[in-house]
Amino acid sequence: MRTLLLLLLSFTLSANTMGANDTPVTDPQLKRVSYTSSIGKEKRDFFLYLPAGYNPDEAKQWPVILFLHGNGERGNGRNELDYVLQHGPIYEAWIQKKDLPFIIISPQLPMFDMDKRGISYIDNRSPTQIPQRLTEGTPPREPYFTTPQPMSGMPQVSDISKIPPNLPAGWDQVETDLLHIIEQVHNNYKTERDQLYLTGLSYGGFGSWWLAGKHPELFAAVVPVVGWGHPSLVEPIAKHQIPIWQFAGGRDQTIPIQYFYPALNKLEQLGHPCVHFTTHEDMGHDAWRRVYRSEDLYSWLLQQSR
Repeated sequence: MRTLLLLLLSFTLSANTMGANDTPVTDPQLKRVSYTSSIGKEKRDFFLYLPAGYNPDEAKQWPVILFLHGNGERGNGRNELDYVLQHGPIYEAWIQKKDLPFIIISPQLPMFDMDKRGISYIDNRSPTQIPQRLTEGTPPREPYFTTPQPMSGMPQVSDISKIPPNLPAGWDQVETDLLHIIEQVHNNYKTERDQLYLTGLSYGGFGSWWLAGKHPELFAAVVPVVGWGHPSLVEPIAKHQIPIWQFAGGRDQTIPIQYFYPALNKLEQLGHPCVHFTTHEDMGHDAWRRVYRSEDLYSWLLQQSR
């Protein structure tokens, strides 16, 4: 009898602890969302991460990160989409189980014949490289790139006018798709439109500068990582005063540091009040690993609103 009374008391206390308006915290979800691409009208998917606590039946609206991956994660948007999970906020949230309070949109850039150009990291990639979310715990992180070259500051490149603002077969080729995906997510999920953030690494860093320059009215903040912006893109960004946090690797032999300065300096010359530039002097091109792992980045984003 005493045991029964204790069980009843325990149940009563638990019921009182959860108020009438409380709802169970939902687990994070990773969805594959379909869309029809403007290129060839083919069916493609993008990843959509929904954070812990997301509830479509509640009024709460969530900030959104649009993440643009690098050159090595391209694919057909179907059975190759998982390559997108290798890096960035989507890797941190889903694979490393970092509790990020954002909806994360992660599309895949088409191959655009990059697999026919003899690029080793595309030609030699394998599904075994795709990280897996574990039932218990998290997988070990990949080691950083080796950086045998010494650390050294570099002067600004003197003339960037003859360099095109976009990389070959880059994110500018899927502008219509990106705008469609953003609107699709806004219309179908509990998003906060004034807290849409744009970030990308390497090819996606260049893409972030370009998309922000073309559609500055959409974004509350932009974080290009190891990809510089072209000065020709920055006037709309300055006009809308979109906060920028640029990241680079001081030992990056792929995207040299001296090319980052012209756009950032022009933003300041145009009176932009929120230009941040962080160089990880000890890091190479994969400085993105440290950047997206950092809590500082996500805390800073949450402070920005359109």
